[in-house]
Amino acid sequence: MTSLMTAQPVGRASSAPGPAAARPTAVRFDRVSRRYGATTALDAVDLEIAPGETVALLGPNGAGKSTAIGLMLGLLDPSEGRVRVLDEEPHAAVRSGAIGAMLQESGLPIFARVGELIELVRRLSPRPMPIEQVLARAGLTKLADRATESLSGGETQRVRFAMAIAGDPDLLFLDEPTVAMDVETRRSFWADMRAFAAEGRTILFATHYLEEADQVADRIVVLDQGRIVADGTAASIKNASSRRRVRFRSAVLDRVFLAGLPGAASVDIAGDRVDIVTADSDATARALLRSDVEVHDLEITGPDLEAAFLALTGGDTANTTQEVTR
Repeated sequence: MTSLMTAQPVGRASSAPGPAAARPTAVRFDRVSRRYGATTALDAVDLEIAPGETVALLGPNGAGKSTAIGLMLGLLDPSEGRVRVLDEEPHAAVRSGAIGAMLQESGLPIFARVGELIELVRRLSPRPMPIEQVLARAGLTKLADRATESLSGGETQRVRFAMAIAGDPDLLFLDEPTVAMDVETRRSFWADMRAFAAEGRTILFATHYLEEADQVADRIVVLDQGRIVADGTAASIKNASSRRRVRFRSAVLDRVFLAGLPGAASVDIAGDRVDIVTADSDATARALLRSDVEVHDLEITGPDLEAAFLALTGGDTANTTQEVTR
């Protein structure tokens, strides 16, 4: 149980949010680096998260996301630079009970009931949230008597979330929170999360589901190879990408011809459906319509977060990585 409590720090009850100027900075990195032997996981990162923000942390595997969260929680120490959480050293902030965390790698003890486990976490917090409120927010009211070993993957995620909020934290970390959740459960989870954030709490979450970041986050921070390559709203990051999409249907398709269209950066074919990522959608569409290809349901869409993410992190080698700031 000791390791579980370390992985799931709990928080204190939040008072009504006051003026932003009177509240401590949620997270601050000053030239923070973290190395594992010869490998640099974070490289001189500067980052500041204001109180009340909902921030998505994105990046490919190995980008440094888990290292960054580990530093914020005091689970790791920086090799260089300084980390502050709620204007304190991370260890002190965790001990104060102001932080909650839902970590992907944490497990649940077996032979325990959901309600009993959450009550245990509550009792370790200085000013816990009422048990009925925790269960309701996590969608676990009907599962309070369920044994942990009988939970589905999505239900297990909700128990981890309940443990993270049981102490009513001011700052909440979520590492891949909706893994193993179905579409409806995921939608319900984020609705609950918006209500939680609306009370003035700061939320930082890491996810591989880009649509979640696009829909939920006030701000997106993209890490790649240990450095921040983009920091801004979803709209600003998407607009910084020159990529557009040309989509259509056709019975006869020639991948070589499509890849040679003006501006085409990538071509995806699924049955009779074609999706072309292009740097010049007008030129691509004109050349397509002038060709002998029979085109149906032609659609041109603006940049999306996936295209911007791939360009920023080198997933789209046809585009040069660029820095986006707020």
